[in-house]
Amino acid sequence: MKQLIFDRPPGGWPLMLRVAATAFKRAPVVEALSAVTRVLPEVAVRAQHVDTYRRLCGFPPEGAVPLTYPQLLGFSLVLDYLASVDCPWPVLGLIHLGNRIEQRESIAVGDVLRVEVCPGRLFAHPKGQVLTVEMKVSRAGMPVWVATQTLLRRGVANPAGPAFDIAGFDANTAAVDAPPLEQLASIQVAADTGRRYARLSGDFNPIHLWPFTAKLFGFRRAIAHGLWSQARAVAQLGPNAACVGSVLDTRFMAPLMLPAQPSLWVAREEGCLRFELRDAKGDRVHFRSLWTGARL
Repeated sequence: MKQLIFDRPPGGWPLMLRVAATAFKRAPVVEALSAVTRVLPEVAVRAQHVDTYRRLCGFPPEGAVPLTYPQLLGFSLVLDYLASVDCPWPVLGLIHLGNRIEQRESIAVGDVLRVEVCPGRLFAHPKGQVLTVEMKVSRAGMPVWVATQTLLRRGVANPAGPAFDIAGFDANTAAVDAPPLEQLASIQVAADTGRRYARLSGDFNPIHLWPFTAKLFGFRRAIAHGLWSQARAVAQLGPNAACVGSVLDTRFMAPLMLPAQPSLWVAREEGCLRFELRDAKGDRVHFRSLWTGARL
């Protein structure tokens, strides 16, 4: 597999202009994605960056680096891939369907990590084409954290790949005797959350920033980043969780408009935790997660 090595995270206005330019892409039928891995060989986990992330997402100020944090280390590589000729679809308009994280070892402030991002599999979806993006974080040659982002491009004719499993992990958690979810907390989400997360992550998608920029893409108000919402729920659930050996699987279902006061619903089962972020009334599900192996 071809590798592109970066001496620093890609970003800034050049990358944003490339993202905007993808609006002119008109992809033909795509049978497979280009096998290219983007690599940051040495990324230092900086205390200030982690501390800002902890405050923004609600994690305690001390302890191991949060389970969801390494996503920020590779986001610039993900965006560089999506804005490149290696990805055949426009960036704006991609829908984040899901996110899977596996924490193999703990990560600490001061660690020097290798971050790799590459395209994964294609799946056919009733509404278009699903693509996956794989991220791997290694320390001293050993993977310590891996993740898969699942994205949907609507309107792709004749999508390639096997049928996408729309039910996902729900098929394994819908047993009749499964305990019902109960409300654990109500969470206050400020109107500027999208802008604050954008400054930290580098994800300046207009739908997350201001009501007027979100309306350009059909949203009444700015919406929260899905990865921020996921992190905020994890912080609420297990500030002292032992995450090593755990897997967090999340399905995003409905946007969270800002400002908001969503509710967190939880059911604990043997070996796993099921939880959902819902609206204030508990009727509409923003995302659904299954967290296995975490000791809370």
